[in-house]
Amino acid sequence: MATLWLDEVTEIGATPDAPRALSRIEWVQQSVDTWISLAEPVAESVTQALMEALQSQMPEELSSALQGAAPMLRSVGGALFAVQLGTIIGKLSGEVVSAGDIGIPLLSGPGREGGALLPSGVAAFAEGLDQDTEAVTLYLAVRELAHARLFRHSKWLRLHLLSAITDYARGISIDTDRIEEVAREIDPSQPDQLQELLSNGALIPPKSPAQEAAHARLETMLALIEGWVDVVTANAAMRIPGADAIAEMVRRRRATGGPAEHAFSALIGLELRPRRLRDAAALWRLVGERGTPEIRDGLWAHPDLLPTMEELDHPARLLERLGLAGASPDSEADDFDAALAQLLDGTLPPHDKEADNGDSSDGEDQSDSEK
Repeated sequence: MATLWLDEVTEIGATPDAPRALSRIEWVQQSVDTWISLAEPVAESVTQALMEALQSQMPEELSSALQGAAPMLRSVGGALFAVQLGTIIGKLSGEVVSAGDIGIPLLSGPGREGGALLPSGVAAFAEGLDQDTEAVTLYLAVRELAHARLFRHSKWLRLHLLSAITDYARGISIDTDRIEEVAREIDPSQPDQLQELLSNGALIPPKSPAQEAAHARLETMLALIEGWVDVVTANAAMRIPGADAIAEMVRRRRATGGPAEHAFSALIGLELRPRRLRDAAALWRLVGERGTPEIRDGLWAHPDLLPTMEELDHPARLLERLGLAGASPDSEADDFDAALAQLLDGTLPPHDKEADNGDSSDGEDQSDSEK
């Protein structure tokens, strides 16, 4: 049913693989490789910084001994990061409702393109909602299949997104002063001290300007993906009783920090702003209303066609690029949109009071009271 409804609202075709139901353990097993690839750059940076800090604290006569112990120390650092990663994945497995709930396709390989739901996560999500469980499941199935369709249609999207996250993670610098402080105080018999620092992100300093720019680009891409899924799901799920209430619950869950926000923040200091997701959804909705689903979905054919950060901030620029600036049948609405855009950009001409006075005095045969 979800597939049939999606066929009506998007030109992006269905996946050949049937959607599946996964247990928490199966989700962990099938997503752990992707998580490792995302977290590995930060793990290497932390381990290298720890080695350099220990070397600077060690007397020269013991430096050779430290070099001999380097493989073991690297192994310990990797093991601690692996424990942190395992803790995050384990916690997420109890929160996620589907394979695409994180925003990126964690599952890869043959037979895994059709999407998947976690019945235990769906049940937990539906608990406390004044909605029928079957309606909630169907709504989440529509979201999951929309997400799966998008990534199957845009073959470049998964690698592009994962590469952007990995590049962002590689650019992270580690707080060496904090590492040196830890190196002086760390007790080898209590590795949980370092593990706690890893888990709360205390070793990741504020972003550099280059990191801020990379963060903004990555945030825009994730927002465009989630925004498109939101719009297509809303259009396809209109028949579901209480669909608006379920969608609102999804938005609240995201605004308070969903699984994706917690995972990315703990691993690589990446935070997603819900505001950008709302902006992206509004943009996709506008393109669909002014144009057609074919135009909207055709932007996913290549990364260069996607809306830019500037177009996300100023949707009128995207409409101009697509030739949809005057596509609305309501000319008054177009005039209002144009005036609003001028007002926001600070280019709206000043109001001519003299013209208004002239207009009001044009009726020479009006009575004084009417004037």
